[in-house]
Formats: sequence, structure tokens, C-alpha cells
Amino acid sequence: MGVKDIVEDEELTFAEKMLSIKQVEGGGAKRAGEIVVVSVDLAAGQDGTSPLAIKVFREMGGDKVWDPSKVLLVIDHTYPSSSPQISNLHSLMRGFCREQGVRLVEGSIIHQVILEDYASPGMLIVGADSHTTTHGAVGAFATGIGSTELAAVWLEGNIWLKVPSTIRVNLSGNLPKGVYAKDIALYFVGHVGADGANYMSVEWRGETIKELSIASRATLCNMSMEAGAKNAVVEYDQVTEEYLRSVGRGPLMIVRSGFKASVEREIEVDCSKLEPMVAAPSRVDNVKPVTELEGTPIDQAFIGSCTNGRLEDLEVAAKILRGRKVKEGVRLIVTPASRRVYLEALRSGILETLIEAGATVTNPTCGACVGTHLGILGEGEVAISSSNRNFVGRMGHPSSKVYLASPATVAASAIKGVISDPRCFL
Repeated sequence: MGVKDIVEDEELTFAEKMLSIKQVEGGGAKRAGEIVVVSVDLAAGQDGTSPLAIKVFREMGGDKVWDPSKVLLVIDHTYPSSSPQISNLHSLMRGFCREQGVRLVEGSIIHQVILEDYASPGMLIVGADSHTTTHGAVGAFATGIGSTELAAVWLEGNIWLKVPSTIRVNLSGNLPKGVYAKDIALYFVGHVGADGANYMSVEWRGETIKELSIASRATLCNMSMEAGAKNAVVEYDQVTEEYLRSVGRGPLMIVRSGFKASVEREIEVDCSKLEPMVAAPSRVDNVKPVTELEGTPIDQAFIGSCTNGRLEDLEVAAKILRGRKVKEGVRLIVTPASRRVYLEALRSGILETLIEAGATVTNPTCGACVGTHLGILGEGEVAISSSNRNFVGRMGHPSSKVYLASPATVAASAIKGVISDPRCFL
């Protein structure tokens, strides 16, 4: 069974097709539950995971990575460095990249870099970061792996994976005012639970998807991991084609799930009935409508991360904050996801609007999301954040609390000083 036959097989899911096509030693179509060794198109790591991968690579006798053009390292979790210890880790990464002829990016979030410069339909992407699922937004099979696995991929250029079963999410209806992709994602995680898509391929489909930008699709695929997903995908369409044209790339291969494919679960979501959603502490699946949490006092509001630090996220925040001020006593921190996003927001006047409203705009980095710098929460403090995790101690002190929401809800809350419904500002 050749590649063309697999691509056209209407009884195979996206994940089954992709892992069948990418398998190193032929063998025809693979089904959910089967083990397959697949070739990798991009193997990426960041400063929280790459130092260990480098150590293991050398312990395994690694001399040269299998293909420098398919390896990417990014310093994003703590950039610039906040301590001598972290500076040493960054130096290790810089030296490794010089030695190997590998690209190193500093000061942009890894998933935004991949989205801007690498990800294409038909690619198989692995990254030593759980939110590598983001890149399904353009029709790639993208999944997170551990540091030791990354080291092995650098050596051999392949990895073994179990073919995941599939959960299909069909989105219908027009998004109401004040409701965004983040609200859909939070609703999904709340609906299925933190392990509701464990080791599954999440296929985002339906009429509503056609109206969502690549940035919004990236939010959906990124947050799918919070339900345990192995990967997530939005299939190639006109939006994908236009995006790829804008960044000067084309598809490696267009792969779509078969209409006769067997899926483990199918979920229907009428987006017209959704409202702004918030994940309350300290679980991402502890999701409630914003109306149930309105009035909760906050100390900090954060807009950024690989989930919601893109240009359209900053744009909607600026729309709400234009002509208004951040509540006295509240810190609003805005962290663009990449240098490109930063520059576009600067040139368009978005950053000026945010700063005039009282926001602190930082350099592009993961920032407050990971609780290592640029907005660490103190004892008992409360934050509302556009990021992806609200576990105990995620953004600072173990007694601090984090609520997750869309950039619009975060901006509205910053103005009022309490968790607030963004619809009153739109």
C-alpha cells in the first residue's frame, strides 16, 4: 500500500494516515493502538528541556545530529536569564548549536517560532515541550516528547509512537460577541476532563472552524493537550493555504481524515450558545462561565504565552483597553509570543494603546506563564491569565491562585480589578 493509497483511504483517521506515511520501513496502513517507527521532520527543544537532552545525547555517544536543518533550539522559558545557573544552561545550548550547526532562536516562544518559520501540512514534528500539539493548526502531526527521547531523535532522526485513537470535535454556529477560540478550548477541556482525550488525536472540524484564523486554530490545538491529547489537528483548507502563502511556505503533503474513519468519540459543540469561559484554580478542567466568577478580586492580569500571545490576542486586548485604564493596584503584564509579533504590534500602535492603559509590555518570552520571571506571583496573590495552566504554584507561590481565560476576559478584568465579563466592553 503506497503513500497515495494511504492518503486517499477514507477509512483511516488523520493520525493513522500520518503515522502510516511516515513509518520508516513501509508496512502499509497502521491502525490505532499499533506501534510504528516514524521519521521526523523537525525535532525542537527549549531551555527548560534542551540542556538535559544535550547531556543525554553526549552520554549516548552522539557526535553529530542526524540532520542539523531539522533541529531547532529556542531559549524562551527564562529570557533574558534571571540567574547565573540559568545563564550557564543558556551557554550550554549556544555552544551545542555552534558545534552542531543547528539554528538557535533567543527571545521568542518556541511554538510561535515553529508556527512562523517551520510548520506545514504533512510534517511530523516532535518537541520537548508538551504544547507541541499547537502545530496541528496548519495540518501537521505534532506531539510533545521528553528530553531523553529528543536526544535519541537527534541521533537517529526517528522515534517509535503508538498510533492514537481519535476524538472528533465538530464545531457549529457563529461565535457570539466576546467569545473566542480560548473559550471553545476551555469549554472542551471542561467537558471531557483533564484526561478525557488522553493519548488521543483531537480532530477539530465543522463549519465554525472555517471562520477561525490560524492563530485561533493554534489556541485550540495548544489547549487540546490540557485534556491529555497526543496531538490535535485542523485540516488543510483555504485559511491554511492563505497563511502558508503569507509566510512563504507550501504544504509538504495534504492529509485529511477519511469520512468513513472509525473514531473513539465524537463531540458536537454549538458555538453560538457559548459564553466567555474561565478555568478556576487549580485545574484546567475546573471550567465555569465567567458570569459565575464575576467579582473575584485579582492582583495580576497576564496576556501572553504560546496559547494566546499572538497578534490577534494583543489586538483584542487593545480594543478593550483603548481609552481606559488598568485598575489601580492591578498589574497588567503583556508578553508578545515572538519578536515578529512584538514588531507588528509596535508598528500598528497596539503596544502604545496597551502602555497608555497602564500595561507593562515585556520582551517576547514565556514570561509569567511558567513562573520563573517577569510576573512571579507572591503569597496569596490572584492572577487571571491567558496562558494554559493554573496548577498549584504554576505562576509563583504555592498559595497563589490562577484563573485562565481569553485575552478579552483578562483585559476586561484588568480594567475592573475583578474577574469581569468582556462583553460589557465590546
